Amino acid sequence: MIIDPDVHGDQRGWFMETWQEQRYAEAGIPGPFVQDNMALSSHGILRGLHLQHPHAQGKLVQVILGEVYDVAVDARRGSPHFGQWVGVILSGDTRRQLWVPPGFAHGYVVTSNQAIFSYKCTDFYHPENELSIRWDDEDIGIDWPIVGQPSLSGKDADAPMLREIAAERLPDTCHDCQ
Repeated sequence: MIIDPDVHGDQRGWFMETWQEQRYAEAGIPGPFVQDNMALSSHGILRGLHLQHPHAQGKLVQVILGEVYDVAVDARRGSPHFGQWVGVILSGDTRRQLWVPPGFAHGYVVTSNQAIFSYKCTDFYHPENELSIRWDDEDIGIDWPIVGQPSLSGKDADAPMLREIAAERLPDTCHDCQ
């Protein structure tokens, strides 16, 4: 779900609410959020695709400065949209947000010189439950806006294809994702 927050500005700058429980709940984004994260990355850095199971995390993501191409992949076994993806440009200029529901893998590539990326999570980070899916999985077919090989962490470079992950390691449709 893409969110275009209300931004109020004048010659002095701008103001926006990045989270307001009642308004976001009415839009279908539940809380509570228990952890906020921020990352600084340079052009061509690709982070992801990551998810956790159990302890699936919903993520409300946005870019504070710069621009990224942000991707969410449905990794919920049994979902009619399993393995399908959506991508959107997020930037500090548009202040657009993306809601990545629990059970979806998430990743992004930096398309500006640098980007500051921020996200709220509905569950704590559990490194023992983290899964990575290969960024260029041909079965998923993400159309990343990059030329050549992105800069990856060792974990992301060695990530398996989605079809190589045992089904029991993946979240089920929503009841496991809560």
